[in-house]
Amino acid sequence: MSSFYNKTDPVSVIPLGEYNLADAKAALVDLLYPLGALESVSCGMRIVIKANLVSAMKPDTAATTHPVLISALAELLVERGATVIVGDSPGGLYNSVFVGRVYNASGMREVESHGASLNTDFSERRAEYPEGKVLHSFTYTGYLDGADMIINFCKLKSHGMMGMSCAAKNMFGTVPGIIKPEYHYRFPRYEDFADMILDLDEYFHPEISIADAVIGMEGNGPTAGTPRAIGCLLASRSPHTLDMVAAELIGLGFNEVPTLAAALRRDLVPATLDDITLHGSIARLIVSDFEHVIERRSLQFAGDGKSAIKRLFSRIAGAILRTKPKLKKDMCVGCGICRDICPAKAIVIKNKKAKIDRSKCIRCFCCQEFCPKSAMKVARTPIASLFHREK
Repeated sequence: MSSFYNKTDPVSVIPLGEYNLADAKAALVDLLYPLGALESVSCGMRIVIKANLVSAMKPDTAATTHPVLISALAELLVERGATVIVGDSPGGLYNSVFVGRVYNASGMREVESHGASLNTDFSERRAEYPEGKVLHSFTYTGYLDGADMIINFCKLKSHGMMGMSCAAKNMFGTVPGIIKPEYHYRFPRYEDFADMILDLDEYFHPEISIADAVIGMEGNGPTAGTPRAIGCLLASRSPHTLDMVAAELIGLGFNEVPTLAAALRRDLVPATLDDITLHGSIARLIVSDFEHVIERRSLQFAGDGKSAIKRLFSRIAGAILRTKPKLKKDMCVGCGICRDICPAKAIVIKNKKAKIDRSKCIRCFCCQEFCPKSAMKVARTPIASLFHREK
């Protein structure tokens, strides 16, 4: 199967220090010019901006794509005669009431005063994709049908399961929210889950990917972390080369971001950044002390898989080094959201507190991602903590 993406697709980088509409609009013009992205927009096109609207959280939490950036992009597209729809499927019910609350909390209603419409089509469709590596059929959000162009506008954040949430991971939002746990259960291995995400990228092949890295999220991401100034926007025609540059900004590599490792295996990215053309410089944008949420994945000692001793050592090392979700009891209110969203049904509520059955837990970190009180944390084992390099 040939890929939609070129492994050396260039990446554009533009500094941007704050969310100001005029500055954001000018920055987007400069960002997209080297890629010829705006020049491919013509009058009458229906363009979908697939944002990151993971949950009903305010813009200043840095969990969602900032509405000022979406508004600025919408103006640029509408000026070229396009019809613009902004949407996503957050974790939870995929209906007008639930998603409407996310629109309100995230400030995304603002885009309506800049020429865009928020998605109100909550239909679901079925796709058959025999070309996929692991995902051969799936359910997706119907509003994407009929789009002449999909723009993937993500947020740069740390992520409990995937190490980093950026361009490639953002397309998981094409799966309706309440169905997402099923996909975690279908693909519990990190490598398979990453390949599933890449299959979604290949199926929908967004024309352009843009990353909101003005204020990112570090620590207990992708929803309960801490906002962290990074100060830039990134764009590419490939979500994978964009992710390589984004990972470099926050100090992550292939071994720590399973979607990047999968992209390398599938020849969607080169082995080093030296083979990617950068329009702009990242030298002064790198955040050397960015707080990560995951273990150093290179410490899992996978070996070549051919030696019985290496395989045994790998299993032992994996058991003592891998992270797991852990409850902070003083923060838990027993709301049951983690129980309801857990794909493995590994959580129960006892005495108004969540309790994890470790024998069932598949370490997908859905509980950590969607806990409204940030009571679920990503915990390292004591041995893994010794190896972890604090930035």
